[in-house]
Amino acid sequence: MALYEKLASSAVSSSDIDKDLFDKFSVKRGLRNADFSGVLVGLTTIGDVEGYDKVDGKIVPKEGKLFYRGVELKDLVSGFQNNKRHGYEETAYLLLAGQLPDAKELADFTATLAEERELPPFFSKNMILSLRGRDIMNMLARSVLGLYTADDKAEDLSAENLLKQSLSLIAKFPVIVAYSYFGMRHSFQRKSLVIRHPQPELSVAENFLYMLKGDNYSKLEADLVDLSLVIHAEHGGGNNSSFTTRVVSSAQTDTYSAIAAALGSLKGGLHGGANLKVMDMMENIKANVSNWADEQEVADYLMKMLNKKAFDGTGKIYGIGHAIYTYSDPRAVLLKEKAKALAIEKGRLDEFNLYASIEKLAPEVFYKFKGANAKVICANVDFYSGFVYDCIEIPKEIYTPIFAVSRIAGWCAHRIEEVCGTSKRIIRPAYKNVLDHISYTEMDNR
Repeated sequence: MALYEKLASSAVSSSDIDKDLFDKFSVKRGLRNADFSGVLVGLTTIGDVEGYDKVDGKIVPKEGKLFYRGVELKDLVSGFQNNKRHGYEETAYLLLAGQLPDAKELADFTATLAEERELPPFFSKNMILSLRGRDIMNMLARSVLGLYTADDKAEDLSAENLLKQSLSLIAKFPVIVAYSYFGMRHSFQRKSLVIRHPQPELSVAENFLYMLKGDNYSKLEADLVDLSLVIHAEHGGGNNSSFTTRVVSSAQTDTYSAIAAALGSLKGGLHGGANLKVMDMMENIKANVSNWADEQEVADYLMKMLNKKAFDGTGKIYGIGHAIYTYSDPRAVLLKEKAKALAIEKGRLDEFNLYASIEKLAPEVFYKFKGANAKVICANVDFYSGFVYDCIEIPKEIYTPIFAVSRIAGWCAHRIEEVCGTSKRIIRPAYKNVLDHISYTEMDNR
């Protein structure tokens, strides 16, 4: 133990770099500019995220918009919802192919996804159920790497093969997540193990719910899961997991290694697990605000949180604010519309109204706390997603994996663009070493 303590102390002190040096050498920490906008590092035709304009070098807030291959998300959603069908399948097609499918193309694509849901022989037992883990995201990443061994063309980087691998992963992710959850629950809670086989006639959203809950789900629940998959499917090349996919893919590695790396990124608490923090925060607010309908009491408690005198003492209001969106997050807007109907169905309208009140009050409280220079903030998609999953009785262990089930479509699209597009150069930014050069004898203290 003494060795590890000494090594840790030395490692931490060796990692300490004077913050002034970042300014001296114009380093963009986190690949962010001084005004917190992102540093431009690549070009893409897949996703576009809009939350502000830049006028004379200054950020000007505006209503948020999200585009998939040039199609605005709200138009895409209204298109399939107005036709009373689920939309994740055509969303995945759009992201991969760059255009919306016609009726036959969608039918063929959907049928192929249904066929690809089945895992290789003995894979479920040997890779998932017999090697149970403590976290489904790790089990999912391990399973993805395991699928490499079942693919005779795992290293083939042709566009057709990349698409075959993409469809296979998109189809298998919900199955792997469901089996991993039941395997983990069986291991730690010693309950009898019951797993369900994927149903080819069901949509991706319906099949996922079926594998988790059997037939015990409503149409509205399936519609909400489908919507959640659609709105999480893509968010530009700069988000951490998609950028990870592109960095790793630029080295010409195989699909399974690239997607496993993306899963490692998404697992991080600063990326894929934010809705869990929102849920913890909301439980704390519900316990400490006596009258949920009293906006002043709610606002006072939010101010206590900002002053680090309530909840976890970090001074954060989780689910409020975003790196790009200012006035609104279009994903949160779409999810909120359906979430209210779900809250009514589940008898949780009072709780939904509390969420809506916090969404309204948090920016006002933040402005009072920060003053005139306060950043314009809004509720992000994580603010409502946890509430929706909880209403559907989806276990918390599956919240981040659902994100992966959705985002795999966007990851695969970015991988194909990186490998088959015009760039074809390994991504290698520069790091400047700021340690003075010394001789071995100066370092040696034996």
